[in-house]
Amino acid sequence: MVFTVPESLKPLMLQNQQLMYGLLFRAVSQTLLEIAADPRRLGAQIGFLAVLHTWSQNLLHHPHIHCVVPAGGIAPDGSRWIPCRPKFFLPVKVLSKMFRGKFLALLRDAFANGKLEFHGQLLPLRPPTRFHALLRKLKSIKWVAHAKPPFGGPGHVLQYLARYTHRVAISNGRLVGLENGQVTFRWRDSKDHNQIKAMALEATEFIRRFLLHILPSGFVKIRHFGFLSNRRRSAALALCRQRLPLLAADPNVAPVLSDQQQSAMKRRCPVCRRGTLRITLWLSAGQLLMLVGAPKPTCQNDSS
Repeated sequence: MVFTVPESLKPLMLQNQQLMYGLLFRAVSQTLLEIAADPRRLGAQIGFLAVLHTWSQNLLHHPHIHCVVPAGGIAPDGSRWIPCRPKFFLPVKVLSKMFRGKFLALLRDAFANGKLEFHGQLLPLRPPTRFHALLRKLKSIKWVAHAKPPFGGPGHVLQYLARYTHRVAISNGRLVGLENGQVTFRWRDSKDHNQIKAMALEATEFIRRFLLHILPSGFVKIRHFGFLSNRRRSAALALCRQRLPLLAADPNVAPVLSDQQQSAMKRRCPVCRRGTLRITLWLSAGQLLMLVGAPKPTCQNDSS
């Protein structure tokens, strides 16, 4: 899931990064948790991780938050796992409206408490009348909340997100060259069918854009919420594993094994070193997670 702020709000965010990025996390987390808990929607306690990104492909300031959310949650009384509907998690229009309302309410409170700074081109927004006019304008436009399943499965989306968590706004692989005081780099134009193009910028402009994405010192850009929050994670994940339905494994039907797995099944018994391994039961990954205190494997040839 991706949550993005309107273009007209970005200059204010740039001048108040520590505060505004924090408000962005709060608005996103409150929106997801409240709508998911609504019995008319999912009616469950969900968990998710959220990552702040501040750049676009052309290195311009583009603050948005990516969220990775399991497709379901725990019932309010903890009695069962509630999955979402196939190909549908939460209504994006409802998410968008609540996200907008949450963020603007937090922003209004920050202004009332004198926490916002206004410099340069934003000086005209200091008077309350002008600032509240901006809020009314922001409330009248559509905010973006986007949800989609990962194309390559859960593992793919985690790998995709991992590439962005601990790297800077542009990788070395996208840099083409430096010539005549200009830096050339590759970028993907989402407005032109994701075509890969080359962009040349004056070195000073390239450095300016790059520095836009250095976060305030100590700012945490990866955060966990719901049953994945740091204080609840261990107990909550144990409950999730207990409540998740397990796919029944038919002991009479062996799964298709790869060549490597078939080779592994021909190993000698690690206890007696004489007999070969014999399959007695096939277990799913979910059943393996449920095994607690499983007995130590024994060997019929072992007299000890």
